[in-house]
Amino acid sequence: MNITDFAVRRWQVTMLVFLLLAALGAQAFLTIPRSVDPHFPISVSVVTVVLPGADAADIEETVAKPIEDELQSLDHVREIRSTATDGVAVISVEFEHGTDAEQSLDRVVRQVSAIRDRLPQGIQRIDYRRPRTTEAGVLQLALVSESASWRRMAKYADDLRDRLNVVPGVRTTAIDGAARPEVRVAIDAGRLAEAGLPASAVANAVRQGGIDLPAGSVTGGGRRFNIDAGGAYRSVEAVRDVPLRAGDGRLLRVGDVADVRWAEAERLHITRFNGKRALFVTVRQKDDVDAGTLRDALVSAVAAFRAQVPPDMTLEVGFDQSRDIDRKLTQLSHDFLLALGLVLITLFPLGLRPSLIVMVSIPLSLAMGLLMLALFGYSLNQITISGFILSLGLLVDDSIVVTENIERHIRDGDPPVSAAVTGTREIGPAVAGATGVLLCAFMPIVFLPEGAGDFVRGLPVAVMLTVASSLVVSLTIIPFIASRVLKPHAPEGNAVLRVVMGGIQRLYAPILRGALNRPRVWFYGAMALCFGAFGLVPVLGFSLFPSAETPYFLVRVETPEGSSLAATDRAVRDVARILKAEPAVTNVMENAGRGNPQIFYNITPREERPRYGDVFATLGEWDVRTSPQLLARLREKFGAYPDARVTLIVFENGPPLEAPIAIRISGPDIDVLKRLSDRVVVEMGKVPGVRDIDSPLAYDRLDLDLGLDEAKAALIGVAPGEARRAVRLAISGEQASQLRDNEGDSWPVTVRLPFDRVQAVSALGNVYVPTTSGGNVPLSEIARPRLKSAPPQITRFKLQRTVTVTAYNEPGVLTSRLTKAVEDQLKAVPLLEGYSFGIGGEAEAAARNFSGLGPVILLSVFGIIGVLVLEFGRFRETIVVAGVVPLGTFGGLIALLVTGNSLSFLAVIGFVALIGIEIKNSILLVDFTTQLRERGMALREAIELAGEIRFLPVLLTSVTAIGGLMPLALGGSALYSPLAWVIIGGLVSSTLLSRIVTPVMYLLAVRRTEGDVPSVAPGLQAT
Repeated sequence: MNITDFAVRRWQVTMLVFLLLAALGAQAFLTIPRSVDPHFPISVSVVTVVLPGADAADIEETVAKPIEDELQSLDHVREIRSTATDGVAVISVEFEHGTDAEQSLDRVVRQVSAIRDRLPQGIQRIDYRRPRTTEAGVLQLALVSESASWRRMAKYADDLRDRLNVVPGVRTTAIDGAARPEVRVAIDAGRLAEAGLPASAVANAVRQGGIDLPAGSVTGGGRRFNIDAGGAYRSVEAVRDVPLRAGDGRLLRVGDVADVRWAEAERLHITRFNGKRALFVTVRQKDDVDAGTLRDALVSAVAAFRAQVPPDMTLEVGFDQSRDIDRKLTQLSHDFLLALGLVLITLFPLGLRPSLIVMVSIPLSLAMGLLMLALFGYSLNQITISGFILSLGLLVDDSIVVTENIERHIRDGDPPVSAAVTGTREIGPAVAGATGVLLCAFMPIVFLPEGAGDFVRGLPVAVMLTVASSLVVSLTIIPFIASRVLKPHAPEGNAVLRVVMGGIQRLYAPILRGALNRPRVWFYGAMALCFGAFGLVPVLGFSLFPSAETPYFLVRVETPEGSSLAATDRAVRDVARILKAEPAVTNVMENAGRGNPQIFYNITPREERPRYGDVFATLGEWDVRTSPQLLARLREKFGAYPDARVTLIVFENGPPLEAPIAIRISGPDIDVLKRLSDRVVVEMGKVPGVRDIDSPLAYDRLDLDLGLDEAKAALIGVAPGEARRAVRLAISGEQASQLRDNEGDSWPVTVRLPFDRVQAVSALGNVYVPTTSGGNVPLSEIARPRLKSAPPQITRFKLQRTVTVTAYNEPGVLTSRLTKAVEDQLKAVPLLEGYSFGIGGEAEAAARNFSGLGPVILLSVFGIIGVLVLEFGRFRETIVVAGVVPLGTFGGLIALLVTGNSLSFLAVIGFVALIGIEIKNSILLVDFTTQLRERGMALREAIELAGEIRFLPVLLTSVTAIGGLMPLALGGSALYSPLAWVIIGGLVSSTLLSRIVTPVMYLLAVRRTEGDVPSVAPGLQAT
C-alpha cells in the first residue's frame, strides 16, 4: 500500500492530519515575527579608539597601524579597513562570510587588549562594536522645545529613554543632539596669576576633591553600618569650596580663582525637527522581534510619556518604521490576494468540483510552508512574502496535474476511488520528479554566499518549503478529497473543458503534425531564435539591487575642509528650507556636526566632524510615478548649491556599499595619492551619467601647529606634557570630576581656561604654562604657533594607505556600464611603481556575491540531471526535457527588454526559477509520451496523443503561474517586477514553443537511437 492508497482508504487519518496541519499553519501565521527586511549576521567587528589632541598622521602611526598588524594575525580575516582622523581611529575588520560574528568580536577584543600597553597613554577610550542589521532605528522621536533649558530637555529625554528601554523587544535607546549640561569651572587668568598657580593645579584639586571611593562598613552592637565618607560632589557650592594652596602658601578656594556655575557643554551635534530646536531619541530593536508587537508596545509607552511632557515641550514622531512595514506588507498582502483570485479564475476549465479540490491545496500548502519557515527561524518580511507569492503559481501545479489526471480516468469510466488511486499513481513519479527538479533549481539561491545571499535567502526557502508541501498535499490530501467529491459524468466533461479541448484539437494538433513532418527545420529555427536572444544581455546591462522605494530619504551635506560647525549648520538650514517647501515632504530632521541616527540597515551614520551634516526627510507615501520626479527635482536644486557638497541618498536594498561606483587608489605617499585622486575625479567627470563625485583628499585642511621648542622649554623648566595640557585646558577643557544631584543623575565637572577662538593664534600665545620652579610663563615664550597643511583623514585598506573616490549614477543609468566606462578612462592615468587602482562599489559586491556560486550551480545542475535520469532511466529523455531551457530564457530576456528592466540580481533569480518551472512542465509531456510508447503505441502517434492530452494541464499550470505573478509584475516594484516579468515572459514563450519543440526533439532523439516502434495496443485517444 503506497502513500496515496493509504490516504484514500484510511481517510480518517488523512482528515486528522489535514486539520492538524491547518491549525499549526494558522498558529505559525499569528506568531511568526514580522519585519520589513530580513535580518542576517554581519561578520564585521569595529574598533574605535579616541585619542584627544592627536592629528590624523599620529593616529595612523601610533594607533591604526599597530592594531591592524595585530588583527591581521587572526584567522579568517578577509580585509581590514581603517580611518584616521583628528583624535579618532576607526578600524573595521571583515571576516570571511559565515564566521561567527560574536566569537570574532571576542577575538578582536582580546587581540587589542593584548597590545593596550603599546598604544599611546593618552587614549580616552576604546569601543568595540558588532554591526547588526537590527541597529537601524525602528522609531525616531523628537523632543521639541524653543524655550526649555537643555538640562530640562536632557532630563526628560533620559526619562523617556529609561521608559522605552524596558519595553520588551527594545535593544537600546539613544539620545542625540543634547547640549549636555555641565558644571563649568571657568578659570580667571588674572586671579590665577595673582595666586601664583598653574591651571593644572585647579584641575588637579577638583579631581582630587571629587574622588568617590567606597569606604567600607563597620559593625557595632550587633548591627552593620555602611560608611559614607563623602567624595562625590553634590552641589555647585561644593565645587566652589574645594581648597587650593596658593603659590605663597595662602589657603584659597576654587571659587576664588574661577567662576563655577551650571553651563552647557559645547554642542558638537546640532539637531532640529521641522526647523525647531530638538533632541532625537532613537529606538533599536532586538533580533527576531515581531515588528507589530513592538510597535504596539512603543505606541503605548510613548503615549503614556507624552501625557507627562510639560507645556513648553512636545514629543513628535519623526520616523516610524512600522509605517513602512505596514505599507509593504499590506501591498504584498493585496498582491497575494489578487494573485490568488487570478489563480482561481484560471482553474475554471477543470470544472467546478476539480477547481474546488485544487483550491484546497493552496491554503494547506501555504500553511505547511509557513509552519516550516517559522521552525527554521525566518521572519515574515518582504522577501519571504515575495517567495510565497512566487510559489502561489507553482504550488497548484502538482494538484492541477493530479486532479486533471484523476478527472480524465473518471471520464474514461473508472470509479472515483479507483480513479483517485490509479490516476495519482500514474502521474505521481512525474510530479515528484518535476518537484525535485524545481527544488534543485532553487538550490543555488539558497546557498548563495555573501551578503546578497543572506538578503534574498528567505525567498527560495519560502518557495522550496511551499512547493515541497504542495507535493505532499497533491499525493495525499488531493486524491482523498477527489475520491469523495468527484462524481462519474459524461466523457465530454464540462462546457469550458469541451471548448478548450476543441480548441486544442483544431489549432494545436495540426501545427504539431506539421512540425513533426519537418522536425529539423522547427528545431534549428527555434534554437537559433532563442540563442540569438542572448545578444540582448549586453543591451540590458547588469545591476545588483535597486532602490528600496522607501517613503524617506537622506540628504548629506559636506562643507569645505576646515569649515566650522556654524558654517555647516547654515548649509543644513538651507537644505531643510528647500525640503520643507515641497508639499510631499512631511518631516525634516536636521543634523549638523554628525550624521542622522541610523534608520536603514545598510547605511551607517557618519562620525562627529564639524563639516558633516545630514537632513533626513520623510514623505507621506512612496509613489512610483511622482516620488522619483520629486527626487530628481531636488537633486537638481542641491547640485547648484554653492557653499557645500549636497548629495541626495536614496536607500537601496542589499548589503552595505560605500557607493555604487568606487575607485580605490593605494600607495605609500599621501601626496601622490592626492594627485592621483584628483586625476581620477577629473576622468570620472568625463563619463556621462556619473554624478556626485567625491574624494576625501579633494581639499587640504589647515591645522595650527603648536611649534613647541622643547629644548627652550627644558631650559625654562617647562615639561612638554604640561604645555600640551595647558593648551587642552584652553581649547577643549578637561573633565576633572562629576557632580551627582539629588535625583541620582551625574553631570560632568569641566575645568576650562579662557580662550578667544576668533583670534586663536594670538590667544594661544597668552596661555600660561607652569614651570618646575613654581612660576608661570606664557606659551609664546616656548612655542611659535603656525598654520600648516594636513590631510583631513588617512584611510587604509588591506594594510595600505588607500584613497577611495566615490560616485553615484544618474537615475536610469546602469552602474555596471558606468563602472566599465570609468575603468576605460582610468587606463589613461599613469601609475608610479607601488601604486595601484582597485574597483569597489557595486562591481566588487557583484563579483564577490557571485564568486562562490560555481560549485553550487554545478551541484544544482547535477542534481537536476540526477532527478531526470532517475525519472526516465535514460539520458535521452533527460536531454529532451532540458532542451526547453533556452525557450524560456528567450521570453525572459524579451520581457526585460520590453519592460525597460535591467538584468538585476532578482531577475537572475527569476531565470533560475524559470528553469525549474520549464523542466517541470516538460517532464509531464515526456513522461506521458514514454508511458504511451511502453504500452505499445507507435512513436508518432504517442507523441501527438501525449501532446494533446498533456496540453491542458501544462497550459493551466503556466497560466496559474502567470496569474499569480501578474500583481508583482504590474506593481512597479524595482525589486520584484524584474523577477516577475522574467518568469512571465519565459512561461509565455516556453508554453508556446516547447509544445512544439519538445515533441520534435523527442522524435529526433528516438529516431536517432531506435527508430519507430509499431503500435500493438492502440486505443488511447485524446479527449
